[in-house]
Amino acid sequence: MESKWSQLKPKAILLRKQGKSLPSIHIALGIPKSTLSYWFKNIALTKKQQGVLRQNWQNALIKARAGATKWHNAEKSKRLSLAESDGLELLAKLDTKDLKIYELALALLYLGEGTKAKDETGMGSSDPLILKFFITCLRKIYNVPEDKIKCELHLRADQDAEIMIKFWSAQLTVSRTNFTKPYFDMRTKGKKTYDSYKGVCLVRCGQVAIQRKLVYIARHFCNEMSAL
Repeated sequence: MESKWSQLKPKAILLRKQGKSLPSIHIALGIPKSTLSYWFKNIALTKKQQGVLRQNWQNALIKARAGATKWHNAEKSKRLSLAESDGLELLAKLDTKDLKIYELALALLYLGEGTKAKDETGMGSSDPLILKFFITCLRKIYNVPEDKIKCELHLRADQDAEIMIKFWSAQLTVSRTNFTKPYFDMRTKGKKTYDSYKGVCLVRCGQVAIQRKLVYIARHFCNEMSAL
């Protein structure tokens, strides 16, 4: 008894000899892979046909990887959008003009990022946004005078001090005169720095009382929340 696929056998064999893969023929004609495998077992492909088959396989692999990457990127984009939406929803419920919220947020940030070993209030970071928030709080909450806000740059050996000071001055809205002499890490001499890296800026304002208050706020808050 002939198989119901018999009438497609000549076409399947022709496709195989053209360098088509078994899975692609299965998809094109709907013939079971087991049947195709049986039909093709005695077909000896030329080197050229084997090359075509290998190239088709590589092209399919590249296409599959590209498709997978596109899918993963789309899914990641969805997750990022959801995270941002959730964050904005929370912020909408807060009174962001309330200085107590500013101070609590600063205290928690300071507990992790602020200087605590010295008798001063200071914070260092390579992220301008963190330091801009820090300076904003110093101005709004504690009325720290502008001339008391000092900035010190820690740079790599190949970075231009004036260019970096100009960058940080603009980012932090702090006068050029508030920047002290920069520190260069000579251990990096001879090593190229990425354009995106602008060094680390350390912002100080003295007034150790602010440091002490922030640390106490953060520690008491964390202790209370942990006990719930």
